[in-house]
Amino acid sequence: MAARDNPSFTRQVLIVAGTAAGFALAWKLSVVFVIVFGGIVLAVLLRALSARLEGLGTPARYSFMVTLLLILAVCTVMIAWIGDPLAEQLSRLREGLPAALERALAWMRSHRIGVTALEYWQSLQDDGLPWGRLLGFAGTALGALGTMALIIFIGIYLAADPRMYRDGLLSLFPQGQRAAVANALDQSGGALRRWLLGQSISMVFVGCSTALGLLALGVPLALSIGLISGLLSFIPFFGALAGGALAVLVAFIEGPTTAMYVLALCVAIQQVEGHLLIPLVQRWTVALPPVLSLVATVVFGILFGVIGVLFAAPMMVVAMILVRCLYIERTE
Repeated sequence: MAARDNPSFTRQVLIVAGTAAGFALAWKLSVVFVIVFGGIVLAVLLRALSARLEGLGTPARYSFMVTLLLILAVCTVMIAWIGDPLAEQLSRLREGLPAALERALAWMRSHRIGVTALEYWQSLQDDGLPWGRLLGFAGTALGALGTMALIIFIGIYLAADPRMYRDGLLSLFPQGQRAAVANALDQSGGALRRWLLGQSISMVFVGCSTALGLLALGVPLALSIGLISGLLSFIPFFGALAGGALAVLVAFIEGPTTAMYVLALCVAIQQVEGHLLIPLVQRWTVALPPVLSLVATVVFGILFGVIGVLFAAPMMVVAMILVRCLYIERTE
């Protein structure tokens, strides 16, 4: 009896060992997975723009190339228009941040509530919690040029011929499951397009309103801070905190009173975005529950670092759709 059971036992051991090896390999390549997902997000965006051009009468075989040329033209015009002033402001921002930080710390040390906040922040760092690292992702993300270049190339190649990669992925599944997987992929792509649209609207609103508000308050470097705040708003919750903190910090160059006005401005912008803009946009885009978005940002940030924070929200959107299509609907 033991001899007959031995092959079965050996097969089970091999399955367990293979599964463990697969998980270990997946963990080692986890950053690569997130980079590929970033390329998929970019490819979805490019295909959405080319589909819009096709709807306007551009032939399908030329629409993708026209999309790339239009994006290149828009970037060239923007660089020629605001490139030099923006570069100058970013350089001044980098040089002025240490002095602004010193003024902010001096002001905080002169008030009891500021001293308490500094002590609490120090206790968080002493306990080894990752909040400081998560909030510091904003500046690091802007310097990850090599990773972003790789994501751009992957996105362009995926968008150039998405059907080939889609069919190749479907061929890995058994014949009876391919229809369900294909439907899940299509639903995920549609949800990702709608989420990107809603997020783009939010980013434009945050960037423009921040820049205009800072200009009205007489805060220096308003253009660069508005641009950075708009880009950071791609990251739910933590992006808004980082952008607001940067604006308040730079405002300390003008004094604590101006910094308080900027703090009120940032809070007002976030309230308008969270309670008016986002609910309005989510009527015709994708409603991502705030708790899931926040948890995904923390978890993926701890697991994958900067790039995990950047793509945590869209990964959660796709995960929600896949769970619904491949598990909930089939179970019901």
